[in-house]
Amino acid sequence: MTTPVLDGHNDLPWALREHCDYDLSAVDLAGGAPVVHTDLPRLRAGGVAGQFWSVFVPCSLAGDAAVTATLEQVDFVHRLVRAFPDDLVLCRTADQVEAAMEAGRIASLMGMEGGHSVNCSLGTLRMMGALGVRYMTLTHNENVPWADSATDEPALHGLSDFGRDVVREMNRIGMFVDLSHVSADVMRDALEVTTAPVIFSHSSARAVCDHPRNVPDDVLGALSGNGGVCMVTFVPQFVSQSWADWYVEALDVVADRGGDRRRFEDVDPVLEERMHLGPPLPTVVDVADHVDHVREVAGLDHLGIGGDYDGTVSVPRGLEDVSGYPRLFDELRRRGYAEDELRRIGSGNVLRAMQDMEAVASSPDE
Repeated sequence: MTTPVLDGHNDLPWALREHCDYDLSAVDLAGGAPVVHTDLPRLRAGGVAGQFWSVFVPCSLAGDAAVTATLEQVDFVHRLVRAFPDDLVLCRTADQVEAAMEAGRIASLMGMEGGHSVNCSLGTLRMMGALGVRYMTLTHNENVPWADSATDEPALHGLSDFGRDVVREMNRIGMFVDLSHVSADVMRDALEVTTAPVIFSHSSARAVCDHPRNVPDDVLGALSGNGGVCMVTFVPQFVSQSWADWYVEALDVVADRGGDRRRFEDVDPVLEERMHLGPPLPTVVDVADHVDHVREVAGLDHLGIGGDYDGTVSVPRGLEDVSGYPRLFDELRRRGYAEDELRRIGSGNVLRAMQDMEAVASSPDE
C-alpha cells in the first residue's frame, strides 16, 4: 500500500540551476534523471502527492541579488509546472492541494529558504506570497539582521522587533513560518508571537541526534499547543550522531582551508572528498527512530516528512531518492503504526496545519 506524501522540502530547482541553468531540455524529468534525486517516475513510485519545492538561494547572495535569484527560482517552478501539466499543478491553498491529489496530479507549492530572500522588506515578502510562495524559513545557515541561525554565532539571541513583525505579517498573509535552520531561541520567540501553526519543513529530533539543526524537546512539546508540524528529514548528519560528529570534523577541515563553515559551496566539496572516511550511512530504521521520538514528545498530529532531496550530498540507505518513502512507511508499519496514522504523517497533518494557518489569515483583523 502506498501512503500519499506531501513532502516539506525538495531542492530540485537549485539543483537544476546548478546542473543545466534551468534548461529542461537538458534533463529528462519525465523519463528519468539519474543526475538528481527527483524525477516524475520516481515521485510517482514514492507516492509523492504533493511537494513543497524549495526556492532556495545561498547566503552568499545578499540584498537585491538574493531577491533576484529567488524570483528566478520562483519563475523556474512556474515553468516546471507548465512543462508537465498532466503531472504537476501549482497550488496555493490546502483545498487546491486536496483537489490536485484527488485528480492524480502532484500538488506543487513553493517555500523560500532563508529570510535573506526578502532583504528586510515586508513588501517583498508580500509579493513573494502573491507569486505563490507558501512558507519562508526565517534563516538559512547564516543570521539575518532580524533572526539568528542555528549554525551561526548568536547575535540577537532570538528575534528582533522587526523579526516579530515578519512573523506577524506571515500570519496575516497566510504564509507558513518555517523554523528549520533557526536557532532554538528563534524557535521559542516565533512560537510566542505566532497566532498560526508553524512548520519545520526539514528538521529532526535533537534528543536523537544532537545537531543544532534539529528540534529540542521543549519546542517539540510546544507544537501541540501551536498546531504545528515537525517534518522529519533524511539528511544523514541530522539523523545519525556518528554522522553529526563526522560532519563537525569536515567543517573543521573547511575552516582550516580558509572556507566558510556556513556555506554549502565551501562545505559540499569537502564532504564529497571525505565521504569514504565517513561512518556507515544511517538507514530507514534511524529515520524511523526520529519519527517515533517526535510522536512521543509532540504527538502524532504534529508529524510530517521533509526529505531535503537534491539538497544534500548523501542520503540514508533505503532512501536513495524520492522513490524511497514507501520503505520508511513499511518500517513504521512494522513498528505498529496504523494506516490512518501513516496517512496523517504522510500528508494529513501538514494539510490540517495549512488549513488552520489559512483560517488565521482569513480572519478579520482585531
